[in-house]
Amino acid sequence: MTECLVVQPIAEPGLELLRGAGLVVGTPDTTDFAALEPHLATARAVITRNHGLSAIEIAAAPNLDVIVSHGAGTDAIDKSAAAARGIRVTSTPGANTIAVAEHTIALILACARQIPQADLAMRKSDFGFRYRQTGFEIAGKTLGLVGYGRIARSVATLARAFNMRIIAVTAHASDADLASDGVERVDMDTLCARSDIVSLHSVPGRSRRFDAARIDALRPGAIVINTARGTLLDETALVAALRNGKLSGAALDVFSPEPPPKDSPLFDCPKLILTPHVGGSALEALDRTAIAAAGKVIEALGASSQ
Repeated sequence: MTECLVVQPIAEPGLELLRGAGLVVGTPDTTDFAALEPHLATARAVITRNHGLSAIEIAAAPNLDVIVSHGAGTDAIDKSAAAARGIRVTSTPGANTIAVAEHTIALILACARQIPQADLAMRKSDFGFRYRQTGFEIAGKTLGLVGYGRIARSVATLARAFNMRIIAVTAHASDADLASDGVERVDMDTLCARSDIVSLHSVPGRSRRFDAARIDALRPGAIVINTARGTLLDETALVAALRNGKLSGAALDVFSPEPPPKDSPLFDCPKLILTPHVGGSALEALDRTAIAAAGKVIEALGASSQ
């Protein structure tokens, strides 16, 4: 009889913590409803990743007390359905901050130095690519951060080590925090006009979507990075800007929908780097996030370690 359903795989330390607290853990092989339903029937807790939990799945779990998102976001969980039943919805903010920030910087460097294109050229025995590449240094360039929470602040710390100028659009960070971090507060129009690289770190609803108009307002040759939420960015407009040469590159770790359909124009778009939502998936971060998620379940259910 499953007491905690783990919808998608989490690191073993988290599973060990749950079992050590005396909970029976269900780990189905797929996220198909048919596979989840038997576990939902008895589960008091659910840990889920990007699959989230739908209203139909919540309805199939009559004993459910808590839903924990493995990560900071709860967008994929039907919070209205959960609230109607008094089911607690929580997440694990901060556990993967370092990993996502490092992934963001890695994507910036990969775009700026055209690393995927160089790798492909070598595999095609095209050593002459070195004479055609147009990669640039990020030192001295302006990084525009949309949002300034934990991850964006960590990105800023790393970016300063590369001698980048950093500007940010945020309604939540204090002037004192920005000043101590060496970050200049700007409005969105200024960020678009001045940024060589834009990195999205907001959450849906806190600022207007980065749409075609905003992409068009970017300076020629800019780079766009999204490791936050797929819904923050107009993917169609991004592809158009890459194809017409407006942008010199872009990198996405998140998508809308997720995963993208097989016929998505993202897959054959030039100068676009795609990673499968692995920003927070460094080994250390996965361990921390799994342990944090398990701890939230144990706390909510009142289970005690044995």
